[in-house]
Amino acid sequence: MSLSLTIHEREEKKAKPDYDNLRFGAEFTDHMFIMDYSTEESWHDPRIVSYQPLTMDPSSLVFHYGQAVFEGLKAYHFQDKLLLFRPEKNFKRLNESNRRMNIPEIDEDFMVEALKELVKLEKDWIPTKEGQSLYIRPFIIATEASLSVKPSSRYKLIIILSPVGAYYSNSEQMSPVSIFVEDDYVRSVKGGVGFTKTAGNYAASLKAQKKAEDLGYDQVLWLDAIEKKYIEEVGSMNIFFKINGEVITPALNGSILEGITRNSVIELLKSWDIPVTERLISIDEVEAAHENGTLEEIFGTGTAAVISPVGTLKWKGTDLSINNGETGKLSLELYETIAGIQTGMMEDKMNWTVAVQA
Repeated sequence: MSLSLTIHEREEKKAKPDYDNLRFGAEFTDHMFIMDYSTEESWHDPRIVSYQPLTMDPSSLVFHYGQAVFEGLKAYHFQDKLLLFRPEKNFKRLNESNRRMNIPEIDEDFMVEALKELVKLEKDWIPTKEGQSLYIRPFIIATEASLSVKPSSRYKLIIILSPVGAYYSNSEQMSPVSIFVEDDYVRSVKGGVGFTKTAGNYAASLKAQKKAEDLGYDQVLWLDAIEKKYIEEVGSMNIFFKINGEVITPALNGSILEGITRNSVIELLKSWDIPVTERLISIDEVEAAHENGTLEEIFGTGTAAVISPVGTLKWKGTDLSINNGETGKLSLELYETIAGIQTGMMEDKMNWTVAVQA
């Protein structure tokens, strides 16, 4: 079925927020994108409408059995253009989540074009100060009214937009975070849904995150669910270790999310001729590297922070100081390069950005 986007522009626009005091995900733009699915019509009626509440039956399957997936990416203002960072990767990954959660796949190319139209319409909502951006949240929910345990026959795909401030303030300057290694709770297991962006993954992570915060740490480092020794992710980010000149990140194994920033970091390191390896890495190996002085840097990668350097690792009752608690040279170079490409301040030699004419 050929899809044709319709746009219903809002007449009375909302007041813009204070761009000097933006909170993540607290303010939303004038419009949103919606598209419906039914077994009879497949994906149909893509439209941009006023941002508004949803009216749903209390028995909608998403409320009871958690059939929901989502993505996250950003748009940036650069001169007379708007820039999206690798949006095709997000919609490809959304389809990977769809397949695992038994949700009908979407037309990735159409969704990139629809997103361009939505961002273009909301261009005045994109903040322009350094580090600021427009956060983009596509998601799909099961809407069939039923209490039967089954895949839904109806879905909604929605995209909402939210202006967000810089992840790091000028005073923080990529201040390294403290990490608590969790060896009780687990995030996911091979054969499960850990490689997808489904709502339940994040709900299941909250208990351990709260535990870490109560102990005075910023994030959780997740170990594998079987042996509880191999490193998987940190918080909702992928994780990298620089040991004796080599950068190592856990290999994708069915329980680790294939991060788009992760992929970008790997591609950049290869282009810089810096050794980078995807493999199993245990917490004991990291501890040993710390003890013998070869552990140089640890950093997380994700949409929100881009690069998040790690300054402290809590393991077996001991705080391991990483790079004297300071941001490493490689972490900073990766952040400046990727953020520079995203915002248009640096030449995009990797062809990652998609320009939208404002």
